[in-house]
Amino acid sequence: MKTKLLLMLAVCFSLAACNSEGSPRAQKTESGVSQAKATVKVQASGMTLEQENIVRSYDVDNKPGAIKHLYVISPYSGQALIYSTVKGKVTSSKKSINPTLVSNADGDQVASTFSGFPVTIHNRLVVTGQVMQESGTYGDSDPYIYWWDVQGRYHKHFVTGGQILHISDQPLAIKNVVINMELASK
Repeated sequence: MKTKLLLMLAVCFSLAACNSEGSPRAQKTESGVSQAKATVKVQASGMTLEQENIVRSYDVDNKPGAIKHLYVISPYSGQALIYSTVKGKVTSSKKSINPTLVSNADGDQVASTFSGFPVTIHNRLVVTGQVMQESGTYGDSDPYIYWWDVQGRYHKHFVTGGQILHISDQPLAIKNVVINMELASK
């Protein structure tokens, strides 16, 4: 009964969005302006430039043995407040190996009771609506980041107002740094 009602509502909504010829109605402002259409060309790789940038970024971020340079810059003075090397990758505190939003479900009931992806966490099958990112993690980037420098030292930095984070695979030419974490004694 519930499934039939949902199906009928979906049909009604799809018909309401169509004109008398059955094609979808385009949104328009009161002055008659409608949505513009753009054609995005693909490269020889079959990807758009945006897709190529994302793939290249993953290659750089996940390159084995990579050394990066992290700068915390003041947006007011332009001065580098903190400098550190990064061995591998900078990670956000909200990144997780497991999804954070799951529903309880058992076995075959998972697919029929909740729309989402089945995931096993601590030997228990659950379902999540969250999508795993290419890095194999869930979550976003906030409120702090952490990393290990080339000496193997662990760093955690809380991102608050008044900071610009810059991470590069090449060092920047900066005249002075307030805190240079590379000069700390061993």
